[in-house]
Amino acid sequence: MPHARLADRATLLVTGDAASDFLQNLVTSDIESIGADEARPSALLTPQGKILFDFLVSRVDGGFRLDVAAGARGDLAKRLTLYRLRAKVGIAPSDEPVFAVWETERSPGFIADRRFPGDAVFRAYEGLTGGEETEAAEFEALRIRAGVAEAERDFPASDVFPHDVLLDQNGGISFRKGCYVGQEVVSRMQHRGTARRRLMLAEAERHLTPGADILAGGKSIGTVLSAAGREGMVMVRIDRLAGALNSGGTVEADGVPVELTIPEWAGYALPDAASAAAVAD
Repeated sequence: MPHARLADRATLLVTGDAASDFLQNLVTSDIESIGADEARPSALLTPQGKILFDFLVSRVDGGFRLDVAAGARGDLAKRLTLYRLRAKVGIAPSDEPVFAVWETERSPGFIADRRFPGDAVFRAYEGLTGGEETEAAEFEALRIRAGVAEAERDFPASDVFPHDVLLDQNGGISFRKGCYVGQEVVSRMQHRGTARRRLMLAEAERHLTPGADILAGGKSIGTVLSAAGREGMVMVRIDRLAGALNSGGTVEADGVPVELTIPEWAGYALPDAASAAAVAD
C-alpha cells in the first residue's frame, strides 16, 4: 500500500445548513450527488469560464471538505467568503494532513479519488499506519502518467477552461444542474463542440521539459505542462495536431520525437480527417 503525504495540498471546510446549496450554486460539479466515500473533482470559475481554483470535494459531518493546492487555500477562502453574503455557511481551514494512497483496496477512512478510473487511487485525511510511505514525487509521477492535471502545479489560475484539462471527462462538470459561475461559457463549449485545446499524454525518447513547445509539422501546437522523466502531460490544439498528422507531419518537443495519446479514461477524440484537412489548409 504505497502512500505519500502531500505537503503542497491543504483542506478547507465548508459547513452549515446551507453548505450544499451554497456550493451547488457556485462550483462546476454536482455537489448534491457526491457519495460518502468519494472525492470528486470540481472548480470555481471566473465569469468568463476559466478555472480560478480547482479542488477535490468530499463530505464531512455537517458539510464538505475542499482539498486544494496549499498556496491557493487562503485565496479560495476569501473568494468563497465574498459569495457567502448572508448564507448560513462556515468557511474555515483545517489542519488535517492530506495523503494519497494507491495500489490497494478500499479501507476505512479511504476516499476514492474520482479523477482516476475505478477505485484505484484514494485520499486519506488522517495519519496512516502500515504500508509503504513514499515521497510525494512517486504520486506526482503516477498522477502525470494518468493525465490528472492540477491548478498551481500544472497550469496557472485563470488561464484554462475546464474542457482544456478534461473536467468534462472525469465528472468535474455537471451539465444537468442549475447555474453556477461561468456556466454559460462552459455549456456553450460543450453543446457547440468548440473545445479545441485538450490535455494529452506524451512519451518522448528522452526527458521532457515542462514549458517546452510541442511542434507538429514545425509549428507550435501546444506546451508540456508537467513531466516525469520521458513521460508527461501536454496541452495541445487537437485540431492542429490532427491536421498535421493527416498531412504526414511529425510531432516533437525539445528536438526529439514525441508520441501523443489520449488518456484511456477520456472520451474525446481527435477531429475527423475532413476537419483536420480544413485546419491544415
